[in-house]
Amino acid sequence: MANAGRRGERLRAAAMHDYLAPSGRPPAPALGVPRGNGGNRQEEERIMADIGGIAADRLRTFVERIERLEEEKGAITADIREVYAEAKGTGFNAKILRQIVRLRGLDQADRREQEAMLELYKRALDL
Repeated sequence: MANAGRRGERLRAAAMHDYLAPSGRPPAPALGVPRGNGGNRQEEERIMADIGGIAADRLRTFVERIERLEEEKGAITADIREVYAEAKGTGFNAKILRQIVRLRGLDQADRREQEAMLELYKRALDL
Protein backbone atom coordinates (compact mmCIF):
# COMPACT_ATOMS: atom_id res chain seq x y z
CA MET A 1 0.00 0.00 0.00
CA ALA A 2 2.84 2.37 0.82
CA ASN A 3 4.42 1.77 -2.58
CA ALA A 4 1.15 2.56 -4.32
CA GLY A 5 0.95 5.84 -2.39
CA ARG A 6 4.47 6.85 -3.36
CA ARG A 7 3.85 5.89 -6.98
CA GLY A 8 0.68 8.02 -6.96
CA GLU A 9 2.62 10.95 -5.51
CA ARG A 10 5.28 10.61 -8.23
CA LEU A 11 2.59 10.52 -10.95
CA ARG A 12 0.84 13.57 -9.49
CA ALA A 13 4.15 15.44 -9.29
CA ALA A 14 4.93 14.54 -12.91
CA ALA A 15 1.47 15.65 -14.01
CA MET A 16 1.87 18.96 -12.16
CA HIS A 17 5.29 19.45 -13.74
CA ASP A 18 3.75 18.94 -17.20
CA TYR A 19 0.89 21.29 -16.32
CA LEU A 20 2.95 24.19 -15.03
CA ALA A 21 4.19 26.82 -17.42
CA PRO A 22 7.96 27.44 -17.62
CA SER A 23 7.51 30.15 -14.98
CA GLY A 24 6.34 27.48 -12.50
CA ARG A 25 2.82 28.91 -12.40
CA PRO A 26 -0.28 27.39 -13.99
CA PRO A 27 -0.89 28.71 -17.51
CA ALA A 28 -3.28 31.61 -17.83
CA PRO A 29 -6.83 30.65 -18.77
CA ALA A 30 -7.68 30.96 -22.44
CA LEU A 31 -9.29 34.25 -23.30
CA GLY A 32 -12.40 34.53 -25.39
CA VAL A 33 -12.84 36.37 -28.67
CA PRO A 34 -11.26 39.82 -28.52
CA ARG A 35 -13.60 42.76 -28.15
CA GLY A 36 -13.08 45.73 -30.40
CA ASN A 37 -9.93 46.68 -32.27
CA GLY A 38 -6.48 46.68 -30.79
CA GLY A 39 -4.47 44.19 -28.82
CA ASN A 40 -1.01 42.97 -29.60
CA ARG A 41 0.03 40.54 -32.30
CA GLN A 42 0.95 37.72 -29.89
CA GLU A 43 -2.43 37.89 -28.21
CA GLU A 44 -4.19 37.81 -31.59
CA GLU A 45 -2.14 34.76 -32.65
CA ARG A 46 -2.93 32.99 -29.38
CA ILE A 47 -6.62 33.69 -29.78
CA MET A 48 -6.44 32.47 -33.39
CA ALA A 49 -5.16 29.16 -31.99
CA ASP A 50 -8.46 28.86 -30.11
CA ILE A 51 -10.82 26.87 -32.28
CA GLY A 52 -14.48 26.76 -31.43
CA GLY A 53 -13.78 28.13 -27.96
CA ILE A 54 -11.13 25.46 -27.29
CA ALA A 55 -7.58 26.48 -26.54
CA ALA A 56 -5.82 24.26 -29.09
CA ASP A 57 -2.40 24.44 -27.41
CA ARG A 58 -3.84 23.54 -24.02
CA LEU A 59 -5.84 20.68 -25.53
CA ARG A 60 -2.75 19.40 -27.38
CA THR A 61 -0.78 19.47 -24.12
CA PHE A 62 -3.41 17.35 -22.36
CA VAL A 63 -3.55 14.87 -25.25
CA GLU A 64 0.25 14.55 -25.36
CA ARG A 65 0.44 14.02 -21.60
CA ILE A 66 -2.22 11.31 -21.78
CA GLU A 67 -0.44 9.62 -24.68
CA ARG A 68 2.87 9.66 -22.82
CA LEU A 69 1.26 8.20 -19.69
CA GLU A 70 -0.50 5.52 -21.76
CA GLU A 71 2.86 4.52 -23.24
CA GLU A 72 4.38 4.34 -19.75
CA LYS A 73 1.40 2.33 -18.51
CA GLY A 74 1.86 -0.14 -21.36
CA ALA A 75 5.54 -0.53 -20.56
CA ILE A 76 4.81 -1.04 -16.86
CA THR A 77 2.11 -3.60 -17.67
CA ALA A 78 4.59 -5.51 -19.83
CA ASP A 79 7.17 -5.38 -17.03
CA ILE A 80 4.64 -6.75 -14.53
CA ARG A 81 3.75 -9.60 -16.90
CA GLU A 82 7.45 -10.45 -17.19
CA VAL A 83 7.83 -10.58 -13.40
CA TYR A 84 4.82 -12.91 -13.07
CA ALA A 85 6.24 -15.12 -15.87
CA GLU A 86 9.62 -15.20 -14.13
CA ALA A 87 7.98 -16.13 -10.81
CA LYS A 88 5.97 -18.85 -12.56
CA GLY A 89 9.17 -20.14 -14.16
CA THR A 90 10.70 -20.58 -10.72
CA GLY A 91 7.69 -22.54 -9.46
CA PHE A 92 5.40 -19.91 -7.93
CA ASN A 93 1.69 -19.83 -8.77
CA ALA A 94 1.00 -16.58 -10.64
CA LYS A 95 -2.71 -16.58 -9.76
CA ILE A 96 -1.93 -16.78 -6.05
CA LEU A 97 0.76 -14.10 -6.41
CA ARG A 98 -1.85 -11.79 -7.97
CA GLN A 99 -4.16 -12.41 -5.02
CA ILE A 100 -1.35 -11.66 -2.58
CA VAL A 101 -0.50 -8.41 -4.39
CA ARG A 102 -4.19 -7.40 -4.33
CA LEU A 103 -4.49 -8.22 -0.61
CA ARG A 104 -1.34 -6.28 0.25
CA GLY A 105 -2.89 -3.27 -1.47
CA LEU A 106 -5.76 -3.28 1.01
CA ASP A 107 -5.51 -1.74 4.43
CA GLN A 108 -5.50 -4.20 7.33
CA ALA A 109 -9.15 -3.65 8.34
CA ASP A 110 -10.46 -4.23 4.80
CA ARG A 111 -8.28 -7.30 4.40
CA ARG A 112 -9.55 -8.79 7.68
CA GLU A 113 -13.15 -8.06 6.71
CA GLN A 114 -12.75 -9.76 3.32
CA GLU A 115 -11.01 -12.78 4.87
CA ALA A 116 -13.77 -13.10 7.49
CA MET A 117 -16.48 -12.91 4.83
CA LEU A 118 -14.67 -15.50 2.73
CA GLU A 119 -14.45 -17.86 5.72
CA LEU A 120 -18.13 -17.32 6.50
CA TYR A 121 -19.15 -18.12 2.92
CA LYS A 122 -16.89 -21.18 2.83
CA ARG A 123 -18.45 -22.53 6.04
CA ALA A 124 -21.94 -21.83 4.71
CA LEU A 125 -21.12 -23.91 1.62
CA ASP A 126 -19.22 -26.61 3.54
CA LEU A 127 -15.98 -25.89 1.71
